[in-house]
Amino acid sequence: MSEHTERLQRLEAELQTQVQTWRWAPVVEAIQALRGVQVTAAVTLIAELGDLTRFENPKQLLSYLGLIPSEHTTGERRRQGSITKTGNSHARRALIEGAWAYRYPAKVSRHLQLRLEKVPKVIQDISWKAQGRLCKRYRRLVARGKQVNQVVVAIAREMAAFVWAIAREVKVTH
Repeated sequence: MSEHTERLQRLEAELQTQVQTWRWAPVVEAIQALRGVQVTAAVTLIAELGDLTRFENPKQLLSYLGLIPSEHTTGERRRQGSITKTGNSHARRALIEGAWAYRYPAKVSRHLQLRLEKVPKVIQDISWKAQGRLCKRYRRLVARGKQVNQVVVAIAREMAAFVWAIAREVKVTH
């Protein structure tokens, strides 16, 4: 094992230890039920976004993350462009990196199974629904000829909505 890999494992273990005393620990653990969201990404998302229940709907969260398309409108003509990239770049990057996991067919890996065992059934159901939907959407968009990076951003956008849905199911003690 390389020195780099060992250092990374030590940092992740320390992060895991520190998170357990954090009041957002239940949310961090719950969103790890999603494929592509390990401890580092989960901590990054919650540290950057805070209380996800402050967003009334997923669209507000997506807007905050800058994952909505820009728009150019004149008269009757409405054209959508690339994502706005306003908002939190750290959280957006964590989602986009996690979205790459959906290029593979839907399945529950051994690592994901271990994370799923720690969360309630309702969150497991959201996780499986997300995996089925996002894997299928990835394949469909690529088959339609969309550029892979655009597809991954589209997956990250939907993934953020699933993160929001999971966060709404978790009770955080203040």
